[in-house]
Amino acid sequence: MKSILIVGLGRFGRHMAQKFSEQGNEVMAVDIEESRVDAILPYVTNALIGDATDPMFMETIGVDNYDICVVAIGDNFQSSLEATYLLKDLGANFVLSRASRDVHAKFLLRNGADEVIYTEKETAERLAVKYGNDSVFDYIEINEDFSIYEISVPSTWVGKSILDKKVRSKFNVSILATKIGKEIYPLPHPDHIFNASESLLILGRNADIKHFLK
Repeated sequence: MKSILIVGLGRFGRHMAQKFSEQGNEVMAVDIEESRVDAILPYVTNALIGDATDPMFMETIGVDNYDICVVAIGDNFQSSLEATYLLKDLGANFVLSRASRDVHAKFLLRNGADEVIYTEKETAERLAVKYGNDSVFDYIEINEDFSIYEISVPSTWVGKSILDKKVRSKFNVSILATKIGKEIYPLPHPDHIFNASESLLILGRNADIKHFLK
């Protein structure tokens, strides 16, 4: 269990606060608008009405006691930047800030953010990968070099085994699991026979996977 402070309760901040709470974490939520605080209160440990750019208010919260401080302000970059700087200045252990543009991300990182969430860019990239190739059902980027893809079974693989196709040595990807409907079967045996009704969860370097999907 972690203690988490979330600043900004728009749609993004609200959803994040609820998800953190569902995972069993202690969540303190802060927003300047009373209606947003009232709406989130049933789902979090505590919530306060206040201005996250006000040093006197933020000092009363004890930001250094939280494992993670999230700046989820999305509609006012100046406030997001000030809140990020203030949190770090008050001793926050880890500050995760939301950005809507590349230039915003750079300023946030320079002014105290330990990591930046670029939701619009990340969503756009994921959807472009997902819908830009008929063989791809889903996609998760692990880092700049590696990703996990859910793909359909290539037609030439049907009826063959993982060992037959020499998947790892030939294509430089690892099959993490097979999936039929909503059921996932992790770490298939090398003797597993591919069938057309399943999909594959594969892990590999982005360059190798892109080459494989051509």
